[in-house]
Amino acid sequence: MVWKRGGLVAEVCTKPRARVALLHLDASQPVVLEGTAAVIWDLIDGRRSEQEIFSELEATFEDQSGQMQAQVESFLATLEEQRLIEAARGVSH
Repeated sequence: MVWKRGGLVAEVCTKPRARVALLHLDASQPVVLEGTAAVIWDLIDGRRSEQEIFSELEATFEDQSGQMQAQVESFLATLEEQRLIEAARGVSH
């Protein structure tokens, strides 16, 4: 699956990008991402597949528990539920 950021999402970030605040325009509460979550957000670009995002994280962070891929999948599913990301159409990998 290739993900892209939702079209109705406002974003504010710190410099450097350590924290990102997101708000879907139909939501009443923002979502604040920090650390690895903010890194994942930066990797969601409408071109990278879920596996490519995981591979980039795996190259950067140590997966001591062996649960990173499941955690990334769960996090992406949560972002989709909150309508912060959506499936990119017409992108093949």
